[in-house]
Amino acid sequence: MTDQTRLARATLDRLAWPLRLTRLGIGAERAVRAFWPVWTIVLSGVAALAFGAAEALPGGWLIGGLAAAGIALVWALVSGLRRFRWPSRAEAMERLDGTLPGRPLTALLDNPAIGRGDAQSLAVWQAHQHRMAARAATARAPEPDLRLHDRDPYGLRFMAATAFAMALLFGTLWKVVDVGDAMAGAPQMPATGGPSWEGWVEPPLYTGRPSLYLNEIVAEEFEVPAGSRITLRIYGEAEAITITQSLQDIDPPTDPASLSRQIIVEQSGALEITGATPRSWRIVMLADRAPTVDLAEPVTGVPPGSVQMTYAAQDDYGIRSGQAVLTLWPEAADRRYGLAVAPEPREALVLDLPLPFRGGREEFSEVLVEDLSQHPFATLPVRLELTVEDDAGQQGQTIVELDRLPGRRFFDPIANALIEMRRDLLWSRENAGRVAQLLRAITYQPDEFFENEEVYRQVRAVIQRLEAGVDSLSAETRDEVAEILWSAALALEEGDLADALERLRRAQDRLAEAMRQGASDEEIDQLMQELRDAMQDYMQELADNTEPGDGTDEPDQSGESMELSMDALEEMMRRIEELMQQGRMAEAQEMLDALRQMMENMQITQGGNNPNGPRSPGQEAMDGLQDTLRDQQGLADQAFRDLQERFNPNAPRPEEGQEGSDGNQQGGEQGGENDEGSLAERQRELLEQLREQAQSLPGQGTEEGREALRELEEAGRAMREAIEELEQGDLAEALDSQSEAMEALRDGMEALGEALAGDQGDDPGQGQAEGNMFAERPLEDPLGRQAGNSGAFGTEESFEQREEAFRRARELLDEIRRRSAEQDRPEVELDYLRRLLDRFAENR
Repeated sequence: MTDQTRLARATLDRLAWPLRLTRLGIGAERAVRAFWPVWTIVLSGVAALAFGAAEALPGGWLIGGLAAAGIALVWALVSGLRRFRWPSRAEAMERLDGTLPGRPLTALLDNPAIGRGDAQSLAVWQAHQHRMAARAATARAPEPDLRLHDRDPYGLRFMAATAFAMALLFGTLWKVVDVGDAMAGAPQMPATGGPSWEGWVEPPLYTGRPSLYLNEIVAEEFEVPAGSRITLRIYGEAEAITITQSLQDIDPPTDPASLSRQIIVEQSGALEITGATPRSWRIVMLADRAPTVDLAEPVTGVPPGSVQMTYAAQDDYGIRSGQAVLTLWPEAADRRYGLAVAPEPREALVLDLPLPFRGGREEFSEVLVEDLSQHPFATLPVRLELTVEDDAGQQGQTIVELDRLPGRRFFDPIANALIEMRRDLLWSRENAGRVAQLLRAITYQPDEFFENEEVYRQVRAVIQRLEAGVDSLSAETRDEVAEILWSAALALEEGDLADALERLRRAQDRLAEAMRQGASDEEIDQLMQELRDAMQDYMQELADNTEPGDGTDEPDQSGESMELSMDALEEMMRRIEELMQQGRMAEAQEMLDALRQMMENMQITQGGNNPNGPRSPGQEAMDGLQDTLRDQQGLADQAFRDLQERFNPNAPRPEEGQEGSDGNQQGGEQGGENDEGSLAERQRELLEQLREQAQSLPGQGTEEGREALRELEEAGRAMREAIEELEQGDLAEALDSQSEAMEALRDGMEALGEALAGDQGDDPGQGQAEGNMFAERPLEDPLGRQAGNSGAFGTEESFEQREEAFRRARELLDEIRRRSAEQDRPEVELDYLRRLLDRFAENR
């Protein structure tokens, strides 16, 4: 056996499975082409018989049709057997070889025509054989071609398959077995004559159950929901079919000649049909249970004045709707003072219960939140009636008695009194005279109780209207008066929210009153949040209105100073809240009074009204250097934006006015022009400003003062370089020089702070003023870091403040790293970003 023969045999052995599959595929193709008429005839005949062809056709026609179908079937079968031939292995190999490029199987079985004795030619031939063997090893069996459009151009096979599928879905296959009876001469009922019937059971739509076809129900007993509709339709003579049932107590009158009957299932019973095809069933009615509803949680209040009800409902098929009805429960009220008289009749308050938007409504729980603070029932005992209804019209109901309907609580004494008068007036108009009298007592000394003059005038107008109609007060006037009293109470309770200090005082007063009245945890939480918000607003206003450098060279007339931070205030408020949660109200009140005293001692310093006297030269110098540093930072930011726009014109620009410096005004550039010339002019003006500040720098006789002057000279040198680079249009180098200038300015300010701190030891009268200057107005660098009393940045910050500064620095560093990693940015910008990263690394 030659090497070529062994290679070919080994290749064919590896291709045994693809060859077998290919052979089966060819056989399937030939079988489909040969026998498609056979199954077409069989499927068509079965479909025709399933749809009642045996019953519809006369005996002769039926026999003739079956005979023709049989002859056609035999012819198709014989013709198919004659055409069908099982494929050989060679045919399979030929088909498989045709799917590969170069027909490698044929090449493996070939022999060289020339060069058999030439060693080089033989080597080339063997290499070719091995390449063909490798290609043949990748062979995969091709898919068989089962298309018949060339033999069945009209799609008869598809028509037969569709008819058979419809017979399975809608026909009756057992009618096929009746063909023998029909051929034997059994009497056939005409399709349109003779008594026959059809019936359906349709459950109510809300049950979600399917309809039933009575003719196909073979069980003697089955279940249907209550209210199901049974429809019977009679074909032929109606008198020949009798329908009896016990599903209704009263059998509805029907016309004996009617061909249709309808029965509503009202109870379990029997249904019997007599006639040509008698049937009977025992039908069990599934009762529709009534829905149930109840409160899942106690009714609670949601500050400031909303009511929260959580209810749970259940039904076997689902809830359609629900209502909450509130009625006054006067028997449970404290019938004293304004509630001693009989209440006027009031319509019930009806609220729609919320239902689930998604999912089933068979069993669920929902929450109703409604603001009822202005309703006459608020804060009074009520009866709560919850009602739900299902689709069958059945209702479920529960009644809950509430000792007090939650409403808004007023902690201002006068506001609370006005609300009580409003409640008494809405309880009964008989209280009009009493309410007017009490309001006169409240307004007797308005300067003591009414800080808001508008509220006072509103209450006086209410008194006049009540006294004018005390004998015949109309319902419309009563409601208008109640609305005025509500607005006046709100104004007294909330006060002028535009005044931060007044809002803070009012929040403290309301919290103290809430503790005395035993307010709920939710109300305490709301009042604590109001106190926090008021505290933040007040501290912000304090910071915004404090004059820079509040300290002076003169000694503090008060003899003492206090420094408060928001962290310390927040810690005090947290402690107050903890004491209240623990029920230690007396201690909480003491701490609240201490907090109030501390806030009262803090004053907002208006411009030009410094209580500590004129500012010192050191303070003025430090303020000037701060302004220069901010201006330099704003100028550097503008240069960086211009650098970005030069290489990325589509980048978004910040809004006007956000440069963050006052140097724009000093430089005369009101419009914020972005060309290099304007930037150079602004840099030159900053340099002149720095020179004037350096000439009047205090503390030059000390080592720290000389160090501060050297740093300012270094800053001036960097500014001069930045001017030259800006005039040349080299923004990247200018940014480096501006950064050096800012660093030198910071170092100079730190040295100046040390020099001023050294002066404090020599002059006690000035030490406190200078120390207070840094305590009251902490310095900040462009990254938001605060300076301590010595001027060193970050030296005396709290842990939280330092953590915030570190976080902001990390964010800035991450942003620089992200931009430096974007290689599509201009090279000059990438160089600048790398230098920034190097500077960060040095500082760390």
